[in-house]
Amino acid sequence: MAEPLLLAPPLALLIEALVGYPQGLHKVLPHPVTWIGKAIEAMERRWNQPERTEIRRKELGVVTVAILVGAAILVGSILEAAFDSGLLATLAVALLATLGLAQRSLHQHVMAVLDPLEGGDLPAAREAVSRIVGRDVDDLDLHGVTAAALESLAESFNDGVVAPASWLTLFGLPGLFAYKAVNTADSQIGHMEPRWRSFGWAAAKTDDVMNWVPARLAGGLICVAAGWKGWATMRRDARKHASPNAGWPEAAMAGALGVKLGGPARYDGETTERPSFGDGRAPDLTDLRRGLRIYRRACALLWLLVTLLCLGGWRLTQ
Repeated sequence: MAEPLLLAPPLALLIEALVGYPQGLHKVLPHPVTWIGKAIEAMERRWNQPERTEIRRKELGVVTVAILVGAAILVGSILEAAFDSGLLATLAVALLATLGLAQRSLHQHVMAVLDPLEGGDLPAAREAVSRIVGRDVDDLDLHGVTAAALESLAESFNDGVVAPASWLTLFGLPGLFAYKAVNTADSQIGHMEPRWRSFGWAAAKTDDVMNWVPARLAGGLICVAAGWKGWATMRRDARKHASPNAGWPEAAMAGALGVKLGGPARYDGETTERPSFGDGRAPDLTDLRRGLRIYRRACALLWLLVTLLCLGGWRLTQ
């Protein structure tokens, strides 16, 4: 990031936490992730054809990721280069950066689960949690809904907050946009089903690499935000997850709350065995409230860390 814009990351985190993505703006100006998604869909339709060999589909998946990352870096560099220095330039870059962060929207999505649970409306809570998880929710009881929301909160704390903030802090808008491009590609094509296994290989592996450090940082922030609780559970259980990264914040949240997360879940009508995190009881409504408090504190700690890093970088340039 250019020297005059070093203070844009903490400002972006602050603005996004307070304002988020303005309601209704997507009707006028689609979110950039929507554009990325459409580009991925177009390349997948053109190149991920069943008549191609597995090796060829993997090669074209690598090309897809390279195009996405290259385009993201180019756009980010052009936008950043358009602003030289000063408060207005820093504010403009910070506003652009808020498009890659999701502190407020994640909090709102989980609150949309908590509110009906507090009112005793389990069907509405199931409907709300279905918007943030991929599993079947029709048979979930209160404990199941709460666990699903907490797991999504913990994992998305990394994907939607810590990781994009980290790439923004280190590499500015080009780094942030590159991360969002890869993360979006992983969510769309980085799956193990036969259709995606070869074509989405590069997206999944690149996403693993880009999230490796941020995921561990996210887990650590959750533990610190919980009063230094959850370290032992995180160290013991994080590697149980099929993903090299998702288990760190999820195990940290389980340990911080003293509950058990993970375990078997149903996807498309079939039960999938998943590892469990933590040794405690099944989470309840109180734990979801506590989890949101921990999340807010962890976001504040991340903001403080980013601010200190950026102030340190700014001082070194003086």
